[in-house]
Amino acid sequence: MKTLILYKSIHHKNTEKIAKAIADVLKADIYDIDKVNPEIIKNYDIIGFGSGIYFGKHHKSLFRFLDKISKTNKKAFIFSTAGFPFLKSMFHKELRDKLKNKGFEIVGEFCCKGYHTYGIFKLFGGLNKNHPNEEDIKKAKEFAKNILKN
Repeated sequence: MKTLILYKSIHHKNTEKIAKAIADVLKADIYDIDKVNPEIIKNYDIIGFGSGIYFGKHHKSLFRFLDKISKTNKKAFIFSTAGFPFLKSMFHKELRDKLKNKGFEIVGEFCCKGYHTYGIFKLFGGLNKNHPNEEDIKKAKEFAKNILKN
């Protein structure tokens, strides 16, 4: 199964670390979503979409990318890093809905802690310092192994 991972990682490269860990297990091609033509998805069977969580949802670049593609019948998975990863279901909802509307079958979702220094958290030295850590990377790799089973 040919796999592509598209991600956006800005402040601390939290999501990039997770994207690379997943890509390593899946032997996936990996790109910053702003540096690739949307036509690229035609060459893949499964596509991973990920970013940090900004104001309760994935980065706007993922949505802009999806606005440029036609309906498809590909498989997709979602991943993110967040200050509050236990809210994954809520954080992933908008992207999940957008992917389903584009015809993607969602085969998995992953979220872990990410170092968060936005807004008021910056005043206190941030939230989840040193995350994603080795344990988070290990969990991301386990998630990727489960994707292979689908």
